[in-house]
Amino acid sequence: MLALNVLIKTKVLHRAVAGALTVATFWLAPSAQASEFQTGVVSVEEIGEMTTLAGTVVPYKEVNLAAQSPGRVTFISGVEGDGFTKDELLVTIDDDSIQAQRRAALADIASAQAGMQNARVQYSRELISPRVNSLTSMPGMGMPTMFDQFFTRGFSNSMGNSNTGVERQADLYSSYSGMNQAQSQLMQAHARLENLDTNLRDTRTLAPFDGVITQKLVEEGDTVQPGQSLVRFAYTKYLRLQVEVPVRLVSSIEKGMMLPAVLDVRGPQVMARVAQIFPMADASGHTVTVKFDLPEGTPGGPGMYAEVRVPDTSSAYRSAPVVQAEALVWRGSFPSVFVLEGDIVSLRLVRLGVKLDDGRMSVLAGLKGGEHVILNPPAGLSSSSAK
Repeated sequence: MLALNVLIKTKVLHRAVAGALTVATFWLAPSAQASEFQTGVVSVEEIGEMTTLAGTVVPYKEVNLAAQSPGRVTFISGVEGDGFTKDELLVTIDDDSIQAQRRAALADIASAQAGMQNARVQYSRELISPRVNSLTSMPGMGMPTMFDQFFTRGFSNSMGNSNTGVERQADLYSSYSGMNQAQSQLMQAHARLENLDTNLRDTRTLAPFDGVITQKLVEEGDTVQPGQSLVRFAYTKYLRLQVEVPVRLVSSIEKGMMLPAVLDVRGPQVMARVAQIFPMADASGHTVTVKFDLPEGTPGGPGMYAEVRVPDTSSAYRSAPVVQAEALVWRGSFPSVFVLEGDIVSLRLVRLGVKLDDGRMSVLAGLKGGEHVILNPPAGLSSSSAK
């Protein structure tokens, strides 16, 4: 008798709770007439099966910043998770030896500039007052000097002992070559300085784009060599899902296709867009890498486990409800539709399947088929009585 009383009380309690839920779901509120809504009928069609594949959340882009010159790490701007803007300083390496070489290069430039100026003066002197006209032996004064200029050189040229024109050209070419050599030395000094400036720039690692440090691989005081990794830097405002898709399923995926995905098993379902399909398959695993763009603001971060459902055209077709895309309402990350039953409007959560070629979406749960759903529902519409 006691058990019977408990059973009766339990049934009454269940009916009271169900009635309370019904009242909470369909509370009365002033709204538009039911005839004013544009509606569509949920059809049941033959669609392919869906296969769940595991993947990993990755940043939109990520780089591994490595050392370009040897030295000791003197400064690191932050730790994992710290954000930086483009061209902001991340890591610096000791540059004392390069600074010393740079000062030596500046001294070489000053010396080369002085040599260049001297070569230009010597060339100008040879061009205006050639040495072939000066007396180098048997100097004289007045008439002896004039006699030597007019007769001695002339007789020497006529006898073949000398050639004043050739000597002048040789002296002029020697001065011109000295000027060119001085200019080359100056250019070499500038090139060494530019090379050292490049080495100095390589001691400072800058952010290549706006992003965050995802992994710090060195500490201040560490000695690094060229090619050694310093930090991993990523752009995480937008996230991607990287999945290894079996070769037999790749043919059913196209770039731009929207597919349902779930992050971290129990996370909310989101619609991921196929962003990139790699052109080559992995010879060992017989899979193709596919990257999906996740919606902005998707909760989670790089490295998280995720699952995506892809169509399997190789399996048998099955029946499933199909709803127009205009009927879908996104409340956060959960898709839902407004179902109109007479004058009653109810909001139903749905689990989406694959997107069809005409833009409609198959529904895995939440609808049976034959329901009237409201297309392009107005803002502020909620579960209510339309009267």
